[in-house]
Amino acid sequence: MSESAFRHLDIPTLGEWLAGDTAFTLVDIRDPVSFAQGRIPGSRHLDNGSIPALFAEASRDRPLVVVCYHGHSSQQAAAWLAGQGFSEVYSLDGGFTDWQLRHPERVER
Repeated sequence: MSESAFRHLDIPTLGEWLAGDTAFTLVDIRDPVSFAQGRIPGSRHLDNGSIPALFAEASRDRPLVVVCYHGHSSQQAAAWLAGQGFSEVYSLDGGFTDWQLRHPERVER
């Protein structure tokens, strides 16, 4: 196993990926109520109950970005997902909170 099973992704890069043609999977591990109140467009909620669906539907060769509140819990989840065979896993630095501060117009409700 490599030193770091996941990489860090900054807010500007995620913005570029969303605006461009980059194909990737975006998962949000915040609680269901917070996710329902606002999320990054295109994200899917991920919890223990939805992990089997992610494994069945998401390409393990496509980049996978994990979002939490502030970018801390997503690091643990990203490391775990990398260990499950996803080849390119990222944790969003600053999390949803930073995204919402920088891009309030790009929050899906």
